[in-house]
Amino acid sequence: MQFPALPEPHALAVLVLTVVALYLFSREELPLETSSLLVIAVLALGFQLFPFQRQGLVLQPVDFFHGFGHEALIAVCALMVVGHGLVRTGALEPIGHFLARMWSISPTISLFATLLIGAVLSAFVNNTPIVVLLLPILVSVSMRTGVSASGVLMPMGFATLVGGMSTTIGTSTNLLVVAVAADLGVERFDMFDFVAPAAAAGGIAILYLWLIAPRLLPEREALMPDASPRLFSARLNIPEKSDFVGKTLSDAIKKTSGALKVNRIRRGGDTQIFPLPDAVLRPGDQLVVRDTPGKLKDFERALGATLYTGDDPVDEEHPLSAEDQQLAELVVIQSSPVNGMSLRSNRFVDRYQLAVLALHRQGRAITEPGKDISDIRLHTGDVLLVQGARDQIARIKEENQLLVLDATADIPHTAKAPHALVIMAGVVLLAAFGILPIAISAVCGALLMILTGCLRWRDASNALSAQVILLIVASLAMGSALLQTGGTEFITQAFLALTRGAPGPVVLSALMLLMAMLTNVVSNNAAGVIGTPIAVGIAHELGLPPEPFVLAVLFGANMSYATPMAYQTNLLVMTAGNYRFSDFMRIGVPLTIIMWLMYSWLLPIIYGI
Repeated sequence: MQFPALPEPHALAVLVLTVVALYLFSREELPLETSSLLVIAVLALGFQLFPFQRQGLVLQPVDFFHGFGHEALIAVCALMVVGHGLVRTGALEPIGHFLARMWSISPTISLFATLLIGAVLSAFVNNTPIVVLLLPILVSVSMRTGVSASGVLMPMGFATLVGGMSTTIGTSTNLLVVAVAADLGVERFDMFDFVAPAAAAGGIAILYLWLIAPRLLPEREALMPDASPRLFSARLNIPEKSDFVGKTLSDAIKKTSGALKVNRIRRGGDTQIFPLPDAVLRPGDQLVVRDTPGKLKDFERALGATLYTGDDPVDEEHPLSAEDQQLAELVVIQSSPVNGMSLRSNRFVDRYQLAVLALHRQGRAITEPGKDISDIRLHTGDVLLVQGARDQIARIKEENQLLVLDATADIPHTAKAPHALVIMAGVVLLAAFGILPIAISAVCGALLMILTGCLRWRDASNALSAQVILLIVASLAMGSALLQTGGTEFITQAFLALTRGAPGPVVLSALMLLMAMLTNVVSNNAAGVIGTPIAVGIAHELGLPPEPFVLAVLFGANMSYATPMAYQTNLLVMTAGNYRFSDFMRIGVPLTIIMWLMYSWLLPIIYGI
């Protein structure tokens, strides 16, 4: 076995940058947008300072920005908007109601129907809104029936990933791999060209997720059964004998070590005084506060006050009450305005009028030294335990900007739902029959969503993800740099040296396994874009058709099952089901092996290699 000689310096530098980039993409402490933009900037600056010429052609640094106008990115963004239109109008509501009714009849059959419907829908719509639709339904059903949600949420999430592999528009990775392969001269895949192997392998996967996976998953307790006590509104009455009569409000606050937060001061019946720090307290003043029962009692003792609820002092006959208040678990999703921001910088409390009681990440409460919850930067999959008025929780549910796990508000539905369904069907059919490229049909669909009132421009902009956009552009830039400098040629030769003498099907299977392992550590988009030129190069070196090798990359890059950080929906189900990292390994690794073996068997048969 003889490895190829090291490539020239530019290619070697790009290879090193690619390794560094893949490492950065896997780090939580660095925002994905920052690492993606860093890669683009380093590539452009590096080739500007150290020009590269090959076969008489100079690689222009501005070429690395062409990804912003790449047809695959345009299609991905347009499909995000169209998919958001389905969610925003409640067009998928009938499916949700149907599944909710079925669960009351037969949970076993209902789980199978949920997995199947989730997989089919994900073939045409990004799986994130599908998971967002199904999560509250399954959590609610689990609460009503007493069945652990952990046995159904992960299988549902994986089913949407399996279904997304079956069409060119099922995932952004599919669109990217197909587009990059076409740029390399491979005949463009139509929408349903690989649905046969995907359906065959997916069918086995659905059976595994239905019959075996729930039995392998341990029962987990509810996400946050008692994560934080409920807040109660009350009044602290200042009696004449209190030491704080004649003192300022700031003095009272200092006595509680700054924990006391006064909403207003009630004086002499209905007179309301703004709680300024220098407000002087008088006998009979009532401090209107809102906090946990334990803290309210602490304030009562510290100030020598009397705690009231309404017109009665708090005692066993008149306990604290929080009328029309509801606890809810809000999950940060990709399109949430607060994603990537802190609650304070987003003005969350002012915007939603909700009290944030706790913040959980991957099933555990998180805090940062010296930081309040409102100062912590939020990520996709984070869960906020909030309390507020029932109508406020319902409004958040309707806006679809945060996933409400346990609110009882109905799924939103508007008269625009039929329009959204027709538009989505048109986008799919026009692309499926080759009338329009998917990038054009999706852009037209996004425009129609706006013109018909299914979405407002604010909704459309919220549907777009800076993370996805910058990651795709960075991946395309790295792929282009590797290809033009000879980096992919070096990787291809090294891979062939490792598999020298092996038949074509074995090389294909090894490539797919490599992609499956890579995608669980870094972004599936990055794995797909970098792997596609390598797959085409391997096929040419072996004298075999490139299509099965491209599909090996596509399918392998979509096998994001073994780790929670492999895909954003994994984080959503992890937080909702209170899963641990080991749970993903327990269910995801066997699923990866099943899919890998099925595709390793099917692709050589279908393409005759």
